[in-house]
Amino acid sequence: MFTGIVEARGTVEAIDSLGDAARIRVRGPAVMEGTRPGDSIAVNGVCLTVVDVLPEGFSADVMAETLKRTSLTVVEPGSEVNLERAARMDSRIGGHLVQGHVDGVGEIQSIEPSEHWTVMRISLPDGLARYVVEKGSIAVDGVSLTVVDVDDAAFRVSLIPTTLAETILGTRRVGDPVNIEVDAMAKYVERLIQWRNHDSGR
Repeated sequence: MFTGIVEARGTVEAIDSLGDAARIRVRGPAVMEGTRPGDSIAVNGVCLTVVDVLPEGFSADVMAETLKRTSLTVVEPGSEVNLERAARMDSRIGGHLVQGHVDGVGEIQSIEPSEHWTVMRISLPDGLARYVVEKGSIAVDGVSLTVVDVDDAAFRVSLIPTTLAETILGTRRVGDPVNIEVDAMAKYVERLIQWRNHDSGR
């Protein structure tokens, strides 16, 4: 479990094909203190398990299904990535509860900069709009953000200068793919309603 508060920007150093998977090597010294094999680190919002601890980074295996369903498929050596270690139960949750299970890949449709914030409009993959609400939480490339508004095809978020400076969202451009994870609570509520309606129909 994560909070969507990115700890550092890392750099992909290598991606090695393993047939039906890949091994990614990431340089990110800021997230290595106390990190051990088996720990979870979110890379652009994708929960990965540390395989090897390296001098200034780590390696992790990425399944073919993960590559297919996330924007990690376009990551290459030299790409910057957002990094966050798994949340500690004794720490504050500054963002919202993020599972690291990406629901789909959206595309940045527009970027509107202003003096104090930047508004970004991002397309929604099919089937996700029903989980996104105005003023609700959403994770974009692992960054916890508040939804400004939403329609059936896209949503908008406002990014403060700190977010732009400390995450890779500040380097994103129109047309770039981004990982989207909706608030898990919305999916649980939907499932409970489905079961209630199913039970009431007996």
